[in-house]
Amino acid sequence: QVQLVESGGGLVQAGGSLRLSCVASGRTLSSYDMGWFRQAPGKEREFVGAITRSAGFPRYADSIKGRFTISGDAAKNTVYLQMNSLKPEDTAVYYCAAKSIPGVLGFANAYDYWGQGTQVTVSS
Repeated sequence: QVQLVESGGGLVQAGGSLRLSCVASGRTLSSYDMGWFRQAPGKEREFVGAITRSAGFPRYADSIKGRFTISGDAAKNTVYLQMNSLKPEDTAVYYCAAKSIPGVLGFANAYDYWGQGTQVTVSS
């Protein structure tokens, strides 16, 4: 089992940047595919991006492609979400999640473990 804790959210102006961190404890992240999701008020949880346990080729949602980047630091057992050129529509609670079974990355139901979330607010 793995425990996930996100940090790095906050209030930023449109066009600004934030870096979210997801620190794992309990097991090494190399055992999991790691995803980032977000949920805005009144909306369903939305896939942002993910990286496989082999740290290969990240996958991103079209809405953030070219602006957000996922990376990992195995030594720190941490996954990051670098968010640039932020827009007001990026405002949401951001969650990291871990998936035990390799495969499809874009569906929240496929993930076994979730962090508590961190609020990102982008002002216009």
